[in-house]
Amino acid sequence: MLQNRKISFEQLGFIDYKEAWEYQEKLFNSVLHIKAQNRSAAPEAQVPTTNYLLFCSHPHVYTLGKSGHESHLLIGEEGLKAKDATYYKINRGGDITYHGPGQLVGYPILDLDNFFTDIHKYLRYLEEAIILTLNDYQVTAGRIAGLTGVWLDHEEQRNPRKICAMGVKCSRWVTMHGFAFNINTDLNYFNNIVPCGIADKQVTSLAKELGREVEMAEVEEKLLGHLASLFEASILKTANEKGY
Repeated sequence: MLQNRKISFEQLGFIDYKEAWEYQEKLFNSVLHIKAQNRSAAPEAQVPTTNYLLFCSHPHVYTLGKSGHESHLLIGEEGLKAKDATYYKINRGGDITYHGPGQLVGYPILDLDNFFTDIHKYLRYLEEAIILTLNDYQVTAGRIAGLTGVWLDHEEQRNPRKICAMGVKCSRWVTMHGFAFNINTDLNYFNNIVPCGIADKQVTSLAKELGREVEMAEVEEKLLGHLASLFEASILKTANEKGY
């Protein structure tokens, strides 16, 4: 099988959640289509699949994964309007989370046949890239057993705080959705949900931990470097055909 460890990176900027979701679906389905064609093609006629990585941020929005509970959204339609927020039920794993300005959202659309076919390893690599990026800012982070995502005070857990949430979809080893890394995020919006269905732990942001705002582009560059190293990939910045 042909393998491609190049990842095409696109910065979508500040984009409506539904529009980014539809763009993800377009890329995701294009990779699945190539894989389907390869299965019925002679080896010499097969073509490598393309891997994509999208970075963006969204207007205020709450999203509920397939395994989530609607009761974890603590406000109704009027409350959403008052907060200038939208709400979507989506096709990733996990429970409810928040996206908004000041948050770095990453959507890897990767064909794991190009890397390794292990979804748990994939999630751990995403977490590790965030952990290494936080280490660059002298912020110690890690994992809590049984809880996907990246946490501060993960060892003693006197005041454990989630700084990055994750939820993915995977079909035929092709991924979509991804992670939400709180950089300069307004954490008050998390008060309207039970974040990731976890009621007894807090959320935080890099800005809150450092006591200052952080340059988003700087975080992005550090994170891209760690992702490339972990996946042993080259990340190629490309112009977005949709003009974001």
